[in-house]
Amino acid sequence: MRLFSDRLILRTWQEPDKARFAEMSADPAVMQYVRPLPTRQSRDAWVDFQIEHQSSHGFCMWAVELRASGAFIGSAGLLAGGSTSQFTPGIEVGWRLAHDFWGHGFATEAGNRALEFGFRELRLPEIVAHASVHNARSRRVMSKLGMSHNDADDFDHPRHGESDPLRRQALYRVTPNNWLVSAEQPAG
Repeated sequence: MRLFSDRLILRTWQEPDKARFAEMSADPAVMQYVRPLPTRQSRDAWVDFQIEHQSSHGFCMWAVELRASGAFIGSAGLLAGGSTSQFTPGIEVGWRLAHDFWGHGFATEAGNRALEFGFRELRLPEIVAHASVHNARSRRVMSKLGMSHNDADDFDHPRHGESDPLRRQALYRVTPNNWLVSAEQPAG
């Protein structure tokens, strides 16, 4: 599977991607607001999970590369929500990019392409996203994608302990109509 945007390709994972993903996931800046993947085995398992998710659902957090060079820059896509959150059953949009590729609009572009797939191909009625309440960068991307936030929807992540500063998560939502309005706005 391959999805194209102006500058990016979101695609099915390949075996060589595991080393690139492992390197990216060893960067403390990249992992600051997400559950750590402390070992190569855990990083490979994350990619294996995405491959299985693609096989089961027809989508996942795809590998992302630059169209111009083929450089691997991270992952972005859709996931079926887990069973322990208030927004399930639901589909989440997300992204994780190597630090060198931050600040260029790639997360917004990849997230937008994943939303387009979710709404146009899968015909989903809503897509959600969540991030640590402290993760201002991802929350800004969610807003740029036309996602709305209501403090009443925020929740404690079930996989983070009570003293974990990442436990509190901000939940964002978007419907096809709200996304379409946001996607049609001029950049800038």
